[in-house]
Amino acid sequence: MTSVTRGSSTDRADLPYHHYDALAEASASLIIRSYSSSFGLASRLLAEPVRRDVHNIYALVRVADEIVDAPRPEQDSAQRRDALDAFERETHTAMATGVSTNLVIHAFARTAQRVGIDTSLTAPFFASMRSDVDVVTHDERSLATYIYGSAEVVGLMCLRAFLAGDPRCAADYDDLAPGAQRLGSAFQKINFLRDFGDDSQQLGRRYLVGLDPADPTDTAWNRWLDDIDLDLAAAAAVIPRLPRSSRIAVCTAHDLFAALSTRLRDTPADVALRQRVRVSSAAKARIATAAALRRGQPRPAPAGAVHG
Repeated sequence: MTSVTRGSSTDRADLPYHHYDALAEASASLIIRSYSSSFGLASRLLAEPVRRDVHNIYALVRVADEIVDAPRPEQDSAQRRDALDAFERETHTAMATGVSTNLVIHAFARTAQRVGIDTSLTAPFFASMRSDVDVVTHDERSLATYIYGSAEVVGLMCLRAFLAGDPRCAADYDDLAPGAQRLGSAFQKINFLRDFGDDSQQLGRRYLVGLDPADPTDTAWNRWLDDIDLDLAAAAAVIPRLPRSSRIAVCTAHDLFAALSTRLRDTPADVALRQRVRVSSAAKARIATAAALRRGQPRPAPAGAVHG
């Protein structure tokens, strides 16, 4: 076991717990690289230490999602619920103590303490994840609650990371929070449309109110896309007010999902039920380059692009 003498000239970065902290954060970065090409690309445009904190947030969210969406064959719903409950308890304990033996939770807890994430954001997230174990078909009220917990609070967590260290943090947070929520909501709804087939056929879930997997009409499909366009427009309006350290990355993420929304609108609902809509790697690179050249300023919306 390595011993460290208090008051020695040993660099604090060499202390054993710093090595553990770094390993936890490296694990979080590995998760975002492995699971999300779009968020992974956008996150690389964040300045440090914001990038590290966003990776830590994403990793916790991703692992919780895996608990309910990718269970082992021998797990039943009660076991998945128990596993998620244990994951939540350990997360909240670590947020108070700053330490966990679970690498992903440890990384998230360090970020939560640094940037001011508390249980007012994490509790709704875990409640939405828990509902995935039990709720098969949503109505408008349950879906709004689900989207808030599964996506809007994640946007608010990231906003906390963007504003950490900003002397006007509290005022800016209140001003920017609605835009962060709308962007998170748009991301979630786009993923619902992209995963329409898998959610309904493999997981047996119906998130999209009014869109019947047995008879998916283009009218209902486009109604959801109109709603997404409104969310994206509201989010774009606040991006120029974000700190420079995060503006280009958020603009890139916004534009990547706007491109997905455009492709979804060009795809009939019955086709989307059978195949997942994607944006090519080359197109993603062009979108990121364009956002960087505009220094994170959103593109003007084409005439008629925002519906409703």
